[in-house]
This record gives sequence, C-alpha cells and structure tokens, in this order.
Amino acid sequence: MMMINGETIHRAPLTGRRVRLRELRESDLPHLVSWWQEADLAVQQLTSPIHPQPAEQLAEMFRTWSRNTGADLGLCVVGRESDELLGHVTLYGATPKDRCATLAVIIGPPHQDKGLGTDAVRTTLRYGFEELGLHRIELTVNGYNDRAQVAYAKAGFTEEGRRREAVFRSGRFHDQVLMSILAHEWQTDQIQ
Repeated sequence: MMMINGETIHRAPLTGRRVRLRELRESDLPHLVSWWQEADLAVQQLTSPIHPQPAEQLAEMFRTWSRNTGADLGLCVVGRESDELLGHVTLYGATPKDRCATLAVIIGPPHQDKGLGTDAVRTTLRYGFEELGLHRIELTVNGYNDRAQVAYAKAGFTEEGRRREAVFRSGRFHDQVLMSILAHEWQTDQIQ
C-alpha cells in the first residue's frame, strides 16, 4: 500500500493476488513455445487452423507481442512470490480514439485449473483500465471452451454475442463467443 497525492494505492499495477505481470525474458520462450505447441491447448485456444510451426517462429511471435512499444502490450504471467512462469497475456489493437483493446491469454497446462488464469485476467483488466485508460476490453473464445468462458465471466466479462459456426475444428463447425467488459462495469465490480 502506498500514497500518491493523498490517495491510497493498494497494489502495484502489475500485481494480482497470486500472480505478477512482467516483461518477456529470453528464458521464458522455451516454455511458452512448448505450451503453444501442445495440441490440447491449441484446440481450446486457437480459432485459426492448427499448423505445426518451428520453435524459432513461435519464439519470434512472442517477442513481437511483447515489444510493448506501441498500443499493444504483451506480458508474462508469473507467480507473485516465486517468479515461476505461468503464462502470457496480451492487450492489442487499442486506439487513442476508441480506447478498446482485445485480450488474449495463455496459461501453461501445468498451471491450469488453479485460479491463476482468472487472477491474471483480473490483473490485466486493472492495468488496462487504471493505467492505460482503456474504456473497453474484449475477447473471443471458442464456444466449446466452457472452462475459459467461466473464467472470463468470473473476471467480469459479459457475453455480447456469437459468431455462429465460425470456427471449424475436428470436422465440425463451432460458435465463436464475443465477450467484453467496460471500465465502469469493472469499477462497479471492484466496489462490491
């Protein structure tokens, strides 16, 4: 807890209850690449075709997402105390006029189903709204990914609609769900 201009600030902007967000380090890349290449994770997360990619190409993708030089922001999710790599979050596509960004998150399979993803999303939302001045944060999730939809709802996201049968996976078409949260909804949720 600290004071800024007489106002009490409870947490560092990139620190959640159980996680911290920090810059990408070269030592993070082998884990991130390995997780990205896991078939089960790809089926849940990706809407594009699942094509195997060379490790260096995937590492460069994470480097690009994590340059943090423009409107896009990419950060590693680590344990609050341990600094163990847990995943990666990205806010991208924001413009000064609309102040709307898209959220993408990957939590490594060894760290899933422990509430760490929800804490990472909540921490990213706080940073996006309080530090970046965003008005809206949105995401898309595959309709069959119930676990992710529940985690996003816990973090305050609301389903806005569906792109019906927009994702072809495992020989079938599936819906893609659009979810969002607005700054005033997030602030209300923080008070309760």
